Amino acid sequence: MKLELHTERLLLTPLAPTDLDLALELWTDPEVVEYVCDVMTEAEIRQEMPDSTRRGGNGGIGIWCIADRKTREKLGSTYLLPVPIDEDDTDFSLVVMGQMPDAEIEIGFFLKRSAWGRGYATEVCKRLLQFAFQEVSLNEVVASVDEDNFASKKVLEKSGLLDRGRTRCYGKDSPIYRITRDEWNELRQSIQGGFG
Repeated sequence: MKLELHTERLLLTPLAPTDLDLALELWTDPEVVEYVCDVMTEAEIRQEMPDSTRRGGNGGIGIWCIADRKTREKLGSTYLLPVPIDEDDTDFSLVVMGQMPDAEIEIGFFLKRSAWGRGYATEVCKRLLQFAFQEVSLNEVVASVDEDNFASKKVLEKSGLLDRGRTRCYGKDSPIYRITRDEWNELRQSIQGGFG
C-alpha cells in the first residue's frame, strides 16, 4: 500500500520523528488547538511523538504530514485514527501495524494558521477519503467536531460527510459526521472529476 499521497497542491507523507518541528508549531498555537485541547508544552509534544508516528493496519491508519508539493513547506497534519468513546484522546494502543483497529475510524486535520483559508483542508479531506475507501477498504469514515467549529463543519460537508446528529466520543456528547463507502462512490460518480 502506497502511503505517500498527492493532491494537486499537496503532499501527504506518514508523520515521522523528523516532523517534530511541525508538531511543536501546531500544538503550541492556541488558535490551532482551540476546539480540541489546551496548548501543549514542548515536553508533552516530545513525549507523544512516538505514538503520533505509529501506524495501524497495513500503514493505512495513522497520521500524515501535509506539505506543499512544490516548496515542501510543512502546512499541517491529517489522520485516520480510531475514535475514542469515553477517553478524551486517541487510544494509540489500538494503532498496531498489521491489525485494523476494532473501532470506528475518524478523519481529521490540523493546519497552521498561515495555511488557513486556502482550501487545503477540503483538498486533504477528499484525498484521504479516497485513500480510506479505495486503498484501506474501510466501509465508513466518521468525524467528530466541536459544536462551534463552523469552518471544520463546512470542510466535512464539502468533502461529502453528512451530519448524522450526535454521539458519544472523546468522553462527551458531540456532533458526528459520517460517510459510507457506498455514499462516497455515489458522490464521486455524480460529480465530474469529483475525488480523483
